[in-house]
Amino acid sequence: MDKDKALREHVLELLDGASAHISLESVLSDFPIEKINRRIGESHSAWQLLEHIRIAQWDILDFSTNPEYKEMAWPDDYWPKKAGTPESWKESVRQVLDDLQSMRGLVANKKTDLFAKIPHGSGQTILREAMLVADHNAYHLGQLVMLR
Repeated sequence: MDKDKALREHVLELLDGASAHISLESVLSDFPIEKINRRIGESHSAWQLLEHIRIAQWDILDFSTNPEYKEMAWPDDYWPKKAGTPESWKESVRQVLDDLQSMRGLVANKKTDLFAKIPHGSGQTILREAMLVADHNAYHLGQLVMLR
């Protein structure tokens, strides 16, 4: 059994939203555009959740690949300040899916050592960061499903 190949396949399945998770594509592809700024109670709007996913996922990908990475301020840098528009929603969806594909590519690349510590980090690995993306996305996708 090729354990490296099996591990990569499992992580890619997790990033894809397969098995017990829902995929980004399935939640975002037909989200009602007229509801992107609607809130239920004190919760975040769909726009805020999507932008938060985009920002956090981009930050994790940047941390994973950029030796010049600059840490962002939590929570201010991770949540949008303005309401969304149909155009900003579509752009954010595109970016989320593109960045997710970049993370998938990083995991799928056999040259990527999933267990090597990221040089500019404090012990994190690509494996940990990929699982963080999958976990974070799944959490907020559940919220988006409820809003839909």
